[in-house]
Amino acid sequence: MSSIQTNLNIPHQRLHNQLITQSTLTTPGDAVKYLGAVQAQDYAGAKWALGLRLQGATDDTIEQAFNDGTILRTHVLRPTWHFVSPTDIRWMLALTAPRVNALAAYYYRKLELDDATFSRCNAVLIQALQGGKQLTRTELLSSFELAGIATNDLRLSHIMMRAELDMVICSGGRRGKQFTYALLDERAPEALLLEHKAALAELSRRYITSRGPATGQDFAWWSGLTTADARAGFEMVASEFSHEVVDGKTYWLSSPSLITKDVATTTHLLPPFDEYTIAYKNRSAVIDPDATHTIQTRNGIFSPIIVIDGQIVGTWKRTFKKNAALLEMTLFNPLNEAETWDLNMAINHYGTFLDMPILT
Repeated sequence: MSSIQTNLNIPHQRLHNQLITQSTLTTPGDAVKYLGAVQAQDYAGAKWALGLRLQGATDDTIEQAFNDGTILRTHVLRPTWHFVSPTDIRWMLALTAPRVNALAAYYYRKLELDDATFSRCNAVLIQALQGGKQLTRTELLSSFELAGIATNDLRLSHIMMRAELDMVICSGGRRGKQFTYALLDERAPEALLLEHKAALAELSRRYITSRGPATGQDFAWWSGLTTADARAGFEMVASEFSHEVVDGKTYWLSSPSLITKDVATTTHLLPPFDEYTIAYKNRSAVIDPDATHTIQTRNGIFSPIIVIDGQIVGTWKRTFKKNAALLEMTLFNPLNEAETWDLNMAINHYGTFLDMPILT
């Protein structure tokens, strides 16, 4: 797909709608609520995903928001871990958990985890965590052992994921570098629960607003919902959005915004699994045709990436040294002087976020 064939500049519009080129938001909770959900299995990268979409954010401010519970981390959507808002976590899980459980059914059977076993596991977790306790997975092992529940192989991972999908547990605050679990009822007491159609419409609305231009197939991929549900969700909110047909595909978005050249060509260091790439089934709009083979060979689409003028032009890797972070850049093609300057500005932005010097 080429954005040259339309007046709709898909990469620039996505950068704008995803708050990457500019944002008025200042808190992690506001960013997560606007985006609906932010993929977060790479925790450090997910913090940067929020940081680059906020004004004046640092790694510490995102960490504090997570520990305070103003953003939560749980299995939802495809499934994988995502940051979600405490007010949204229940209706989002109610909408997507049945689909996730259907996809995981084979592994449940293979690991001999049936509904009765999951109910016993959930009861163990409630007893262990009630009263505001926040415990690590290792600490919870003893509770399962006392209850005679085996946690070998991949059973524990599926037990914990199912408890998240059942709305029993979610993330607690971190203890040092260790993650903890807490009871969802205690961590998000004001979580909303919407009926199915309202939830489907709301998730569709958040997706189009924050990630358009996008297709129904993109939404089905991102949400993990069936194609039929994704189509129904878009139909519910169609009157609120614009659409344009490009290469025979219908792209939905909020009314196109005027984007200045200076803003559109800003260079960005994006983390692994950033929503700019992971939120779409078809990612050809952000991949230079000349670099497609290189990106696919190096799995670059899911790596930390360098984006210039909306296109992926390379990857980067971070390694912590004493009191500094080393960034190693792998560019697909040489940069000109202006692009090199912009890349250095993006590196400085990341250093400010980390609050430490950057070595390159």
